[in-house]
Amino acid sequence: MTPPPRLPAIAVEGLAKHYASASVFQDVSFSVAPGELVAIVGESGVGKSTLLNCLAGLDSWDAGRIVHAGTDLGALSDDQRAVWRRAHLGFVFQAFHVLPHLDVAQNVGLPLMLLGGRLDAAALARVESMLDAVGLGGLGTRLPQQLSGGQLQRVAIARALVHRPRLLLADEPTGNLDPATATRVMDLLTAQAREAGAALVLATHSRDAARRADRVLQLREDGMHTP
Repeated sequence: MTPPPRLPAIAVEGLAKHYASASVFQDVSFSVAPGELVAIVGESGVGKSTLLNCLAGLDSWDAGRIVHAGTDLGALSDDQRAVWRRAHLGFVFQAFHVLPHLDVAQNVGLPLMLLGGRLDAAALARVESMLDAVGLGGLGTRLPQQLSGGQLQRVAIARALVHRPRLLLADEPTGNLDPATATRVMDLLTAQAREAGAALVLATHSRDAARRADRVLQLREDGMHTP
C-alpha cells in the first residue's frame, strides 16, 4: 500500500502584509516540505524578515493563511501561538538574541526549559550533545560576552535545534560574520537541519548561502517568484 503523502512542513497561501496604507508584500504563496531547505532572496526592504516573523507567528498579517503541518496559525490566539512555537519552531536570528546573563549551556537549553520547566539529566545531555555538534563542547559555562560572533551564531543554531523542531527559520544568519566564518556557520546550519530532518527556510542576501538550498524563491511586493 502506498503511504499517504506527508503534509508540508509549512504552507503559505495568498499572504499579504501592510503597514498603514503601505503594502509590504501581497499574494505570497509557497510551501516547504519536511526536510527541504528553501532560501528566500530579495532586495533590501522587501519584507524578508517580516515574512519570517509571520511564519513564526510573531507578527500579524492582513490576508491569507499560514498552515504548519495542518495547524492554521491564523486560528490560534497569541498564547496558543507561543505554545506552538515552543514545540515546533526553531528560529536563528541575525542578531543572535542570546541572553547575556545566562551562560552558553543555559542559553542553548532555554527551549527545553520552556517545554519542561527544568533541565533534567536527559535535557542536560541533549544540551551537551548539541554543543559538541556545533563545535562548542566544553564552553557551556562561558558567558556570551566571552564568545566571538561566529561562536554566538553557533550558540543560536544549537538553541534553535535543541528541542528537535520540525520547522527551522533563519534570518540572515551570516549577515554579521566574515566570509570564512559565514561558510562554517552555513555548513553547520545545513548539516544540522538535514540531520534533524527539519524544514529550513532561510532569508538571505548571500549568494553563497542561497546556493546551499534545494530551492531559491525571490520575494517581491507582488508575491513569491522563482528567480
